[in-house]
Amino acid sequence: MNREALCKTLGHVFKQPQLLQRALTHRSHSAAHNERLEFLGDSVVNCVVAKYLHDTYPDLPEGDLSRLRSNLVNQQTLYTLAQQLQLGELLLLGEGERKSAGSGRPSILADALEALVGALLLDGGFEAAEKAVLSLYIPFLRQADVLTLGKDAKTLLQEYLQSRKLALPKYMVIATQGEAHAQVFQVECAIPQLKLRTRGEGSSRRIAEQMAAEAAYQSLISSPIVTPEIISQKA
Repeated sequence: MNREALCKTLGHVFKQPQLLQRALTHRSHSAAHNERLEFLGDSVVNCVVAKYLHDTYPDLPEGDLSRLRSNLVNQQTLYTLAQQLQLGELLLLGEGERKSAGSGRPSILADALEALVGALLLDGGFEAAEKAVLSLYIPFLRQADVLTLGKDAKTLLQEYLQSRKLALPKYMVIATQGEAHAQVFQVECAIPQLKLRTRGEGSSRRIAEQMAAEAAYQSLISSPIVTPEIISQKA
């Protein structure tokens, strides 16, 4: 996808192309990077999604709405939506990030999507940003189980196993990489009774556990017969 195609998908042609340029620029590439736009876009996405949920699900109490929004406006969902837009192909990265496959890293893609929303706000106002956010989220929500989306992966996995009277999973950190200020954790989720092991990777132990749990849960619901395997997911 090129920038013209991206704008067509978003339904907005930038009057200030430099805003789009900045939104797609990672800090490793230039001092004119997208982090301030990311800050702005994060607030816009939260606001748009919160209003949509409030209007669409009038019977859901505040607690469920908050959990649902948190599950929708997080790195994993933003990463999924950024992949749909093929943002990785358009990102401007420094040489080091390019060599380390930064264009496919969930954190970088999620941040770039938020920055893009921030750029839309500054270029076309709230209406343009809202239109783009809803165009991404509404199809995503239509394919999802709303009650499931309101729960994190570890909770879903626990409920799945408990409903079948199976032992709860065990989580273990199997590796850490990187400097102390930028560590990456690898966690294994083991369900011995089902001979299933999955792995997750993230910038914290909690995120890595969630990714490993997500891999396990998806494996269990997609196949009634579980065979010994190791599945990995990264964040």
